[in-house]
Amino acid sequence: MPLTAEQVTALRALSSPTVANAIETFRVRPREVGNLSPQIRALFPELGPIVGYAVTALIRAEVGPAEGHRASTYAWWDYVETIPAPRIIVMHDLDDPRGQGAFWGEVQANIHKALGCIGVITDGSIRDMEEAQLLGFQFCAAHVSVSHANVHLVDFGLPVKVGGVWIHPADLIHADRHGAVTIPAEIAAEIAGAAARLGAEERQIIDICQSPDFALDKLKAVYRRLRPGTY
Repeated sequence: MPLTAEQVTALRALSSPTVANAIETFRVRPREVGNLSPQIRALFPELGPIVGYAVTALIRAEVGPAEGHRASTYAWWDYVETIPAPRIIVMHDLDDPRGQGAFWGEVQANIHKALGCIGVITDGSIRDMEEAQLLGFQFCAAHVSVSHANVHLVDFGLPVKVGGVWIHPADLIHADRHGAVTIPAEIAAEIAGAAARLGAEERQIIDICQSPDFALDKLKAVYRRLRPGTY
């Protein structure tokens, strides 16, 4: 079941490092899994984090589409609306090197915002940054390009590998200035609570460090209590 609007809002109040820390506490996957590579992060940090369900696609820009290898734009739009809102487009660029032509600019940002999307995560390129920023549509991208070149949709609605992570349609993703992380569905509703508990623990450590009466023995004592595996 999709998260409620209140649960999405609670996740948006968190940074992606906080979300990643909270996921670790459930031990549902290794710590190195689900974190997109650092080249991909939000280009408009002032818009805050985005949280949404993945709408996946493949693009190519270096050469024009081969016969029978261009996906229908209208079918793509129809598909976007089958994914629960809020939606985040997750787009893999097939070119080598990637980013030779930008699928994303002012027009595509407006179209996809009208379709209930809040941003894009792509290992390809974007352009028209000022216009997208003013629109409030988040670009999380690895490249910036002046041209769209021969960019076109190749396929959509299938698993795509972006930033070293396989992302499936309707996967839940959190992204901000630090980067992007997938959230396992089975614990998504519990992330905000786990983050609050971690924050309270970290506050105890920080308070000791910032105290005028700081002493190493006090720091070790709180670590022994909160993190008994530390030595």
